[in-house]
Amino acid sequence: LLLGCELTSSTKSYTFQVDEEDDSDHILALSVVCLTDGAKDECNVVEVVGRNHENQEIAVPVANLKLSCQPLLSLDNFKLQPPVTFRLAAGSGPVHLAGWHRIMHREDASLEDDDLSEEDEEDLPPIKPAKK
Repeated sequence: LLLGCELTSSTKSYTFQVDEEDDSDHILALSVVCLTDGAKDECNVVEVVGRNHENQEIAVPVANLKLSCQPLLSLDNFKLQPPVTFRLAAGSGPVHLAGWHRIMHREDASLEDDDLSEEDEEDLPPIKPAKK
């Protein structure tokens, strides 16, 4: 599934979340952050807000865009675990974020893991005694 959102001075944040009762694993990957039509030549800082291992909120800047020097940034499918919030920490935008959302059903993942482990065992060469 494709993801897209736009951050502006009137819409400073966007939260991507999944249903808490969903038994699937979700991966959100951010591909591109770019300035769009109407952007001023100012620093636009985009932060990702999430939770750390102690469930404390943390904000990490992922892009600092300026129309005259860096209007676009490729993040090479930067993977995140939902829920996650994208926030325009500085600037007025508009900043467009694009990426994808992958859903892995746990039953499917466990079957794939079993299949992979059996294939891996078959591909391994037999153990030979060391030469003395």
